[in-house]
Amino acid sequence: MEHGFTPQGLDEWIGRVLAEDLGAGDVTANAVADEQAWARMWWEAKSPLVCCGLPVASRFFLVMDNLCVLDRAAEDGREAAPGDVLLEVRGPARALLSAERSALNVAQHLCGVASLTRKFADRIKCTGAKVAATRKTMPLFRRFEKYAVRVGGGIPHRFGLSDGVLIKENHIIVAGSISEAVSRARDYAHHLLRVQVEVTNMSELEEALEAGADLVLLDNMDPQSMRQAVERCQGRVIVEASGNVTLDNVREVAETGVDIISSGSLTHSAPSADISARMERLKEAPHG
Repeated sequence: MEHGFTPQGLDEWIGRVLAEDLGAGDVTANAVADEQAWARMWWEAKSPLVCCGLPVASRFFLVMDNLCVLDRAAEDGREAAPGDVLLEVRGPARALLSAERSALNVAQHLCGVASLTRKFADRIKCTGAKVAATRKTMPLFRRFEKYAVRVGGGIPHRFGLSDGVLIKENHIIVAGSISEAVSRARDYAHHLLRVQVEVTNMSELEEALEAGADLVLLDNMDPQSMRQAVERCQGRVIVEASGNVTLDNVREVAETGVDIISSGSLTHSAPSADISARMERLKEAPHG
């Protein structure tokens, strides 16, 4: 999984997540499960979904207890139907019970992001437009959410504030004008960074183009205005549309001719995938 973590870094991150949930220990699992009890856990899809993050979720059990054995984890990008087994792991029953919720939270969210992104991407097929995520992500979870968007068929947009100049309304207010903001960005940023300006009307678009913006972001424009903006740009700059984009209208937005359609809903509003965890007790340890 291309999440950007090293194996050690991933395990350290998982350890912190588990520690948040465990506190001083899982009093329920420790009470009901003998220390010598072994079990098998498997996850099933309860509704159609795009798999994402199952390999990461499986690591929760191995970090919880290195005696756990992973039998399968569905690969990222695979489409699963209700009843499909997504993950199967064996190990100490206490470890499986204690890591279950944290692991499921990660998998359900990432599968949800990938599944929603796939729906958006399918809606705009053959239009030439691409759907993109934004920085509206959960703190310290961005790497996974951006990756899930890629798995679903979208593009990640800039990862963080150092990846590109995006001049928005409040930046313009501080600088005094679009032209001044672009000029200052050109003076400050190195030559490899592109400058994008958010515009809300044709007057602002004209100023951004005259100032030399490399990209423009059409913020909350109606489809007719978007078409007019695309025609005015004449391919000189990359045109991105954002604001109030839904599954119901994304096709109409794409058909205006914009290059990119960005939506924070891909990450902050994706419904969690419906996945259930089931267990059975084993007679002996996985290692015999």
